[in-house]
Amino acid sequence: MSDDHDAAGGREGDAVADGEYLGVLDRFEDDLGVVLLEADGETVGDVTVAREALPEDARRPDAVLRVTLRDGAPVAVRYDAEETDRRAERTQSRFDRLSRRLGDASEETTPDPDGEEDTHPSDRSVDAPSDEHDDRDAR
Repeated sequence: MSDDHDAAGGREGDAVADGEYLGVLDRFEDDLGVVLLEADGETVGDVTVAREALPEDARRPDAVLRVTLRDGAPVAVRYDAEETDRRAERTQSRFDRLSRRLGDASEETTPDPDGEEDTHPSDRSVDAPSDEHDDRDAR
């Protein structure tokens, strides 16, 4: 589901070339949403978009948007519900794995949903120095 909106009221943030970007609503400053723009998985700049110009479903932090820039300013903003959900699920999965690791120190390894095992550093055994006495000395 995508909603198209005119992004009037936006301003240029970091200088970014015209084109279409994946954006993530980072925060609101008064009535302006600060959108971090991504290209190839890296943040390349930011723009602000008037709150009323954002699709209604996207008026929350971490909403993923498709942002079109022209002359350095946003001219169209579309909410990407599928990508927003995918990222939220991935973040929750990471949080859940970390919680299991921290909450159950008795397990030596924690299975990774990707099929790999992660060994938690605190789960590694360390040999303690021995306090054994030689029985022959006690005679």
